[in-house]
Amino acid sequence: MIKDTINGTARKVPAWFVYILGILPAAWFLYEGLTGGSGADPIKALEHELGEFALKLLILGLCITPLRKHLGVNLLKFRRAIGVMTFVYVVLHLLVWLVLDVQIVSQIWADILKRPYITVGMVGFALMIPLAMTSNNFSVRKLGVRWRKLHKLTYGIAFLGALHFVMVAKGIQLEPLLYMAVVLGLLALRIPKGSLGITGRFTRESVDN
Repeated sequence: MIKDTINGTARKVPAWFVYILGILPAAWFLYEGLTGGSGADPIKALEHELGEFALKLLILGLCITPLRKHLGVNLLKFRRAIGVMTFVYVVLHLLVWLVLDVQIVSQIWADILKRPYITVGMVGFALMIPLAMTSNNFSVRKLGVRWRKLHKLTYGIAFLGALHFVMVAKGIQLEPLLYMAVVLGLLALRIPKGSLGITGRFTRESVDN
């Protein structure tokens, strides 16, 4: 079966390979910017490509549990590495905006307060910081059950990331809306069957993240 082939291959691939594979797109985006392949505004293009790839990684991370639950494909060993790489791309996206785009320190705080899409993006980034800091074996052992509860922040981060993309787009564009639809669909899959009663209240059934 296909799932057995995928699972067998996944068992042979070390989790650290995700870091090597994950940094390659960033190198390519930078190369395109330096060689004129990103169009008339390479800084904006680089900023966009890094942010969009971070959102793709977020979605990839959200796919891991449904793949295991519904299709029997087990890629759980790669989830933490994917999460770390997501944070790396968000940081790179933020640095390009801060250092190459805005450049004026006094303007940064003004943009965060006055532009809602930047506010949403910064809230998402702030939520990612504790997840990045605890993405290690020591934190898993130290926090125990609380580690899983903390990392459920990923759901809110994914929504904020998709919302940020929708808000950045000028007018109604299909691509950002598709990303939002995928994120909402993946989050909906995590709602336990039968968890909504007549009153609409959730049960206390646990949900695997």
